[in-house]
Amino acid sequence: MKLIGLTGGIATGKTEVTKIIRRLNIPVFDADDAVHKIYENGVGARHLKTLCPDAIEGDKVDRKKLSKLIADQPALMKQIELIIHPLVRQAEVEFLSQARQANYSCAVIDSPLLIETGHYKDMDVTILIDASTETQKHRAMMRPEMTEEKFKLMIAKQMSSAEKRKYSNYIIENNGNLAELQNQTQKIFERII
Repeated sequence: MKLIGLTGGIATGKTEVTKIIRRLNIPVFDADDAVHKIYENGVGARHLKTLCPDAIEGDKVDRKKLSKLIADQPALMKQIELIIHPLVRQAEVEFLSQARQANYSCAVIDSPLLIETGHYKDMDVTILIDASTETQKHRAMMRPEMTEEKFKLMIAKQMSSAEKRKYSNYIIENNGNLAELQNQTQKIFERII
């Protein structure tokens, strides 16, 4: 089974691209979604209760409180990643096992940190979704609870697009409309498959 890595910065359009990919009947593992499930299903709370007790509400991780803790203590992020990333990887392994059992010829791993973590090396193909900083900011600012300060922090934490391009086999330029995005995505997947 061919593994296709999909990555991109904040508000570049990964969600829209994964919708297009799913319509092509290709399974997609969403690393962000896996983190959210870990925070909701009790697993995250068990693993983070000692490190971040103020962010635990019952058996769930309160993402707003966790975000505030990380903003106040930036070094905390690396400690959280050391705990959460192996749990996400475990969920990915289970996803890939199910995709193989279902005889899919390829599967997509959607991860914003695919390149930063070195996980792109495990992929047969890596696709970067990119957009101008202005486009990213415009899209991000439409999200609830997004502030200009939060956006700047997120952009500053991410590897630059220029650097990510060096590790990518294909690049989807997403500064246009949904029809253009769909056209680019379909063409790339036709080539890959």
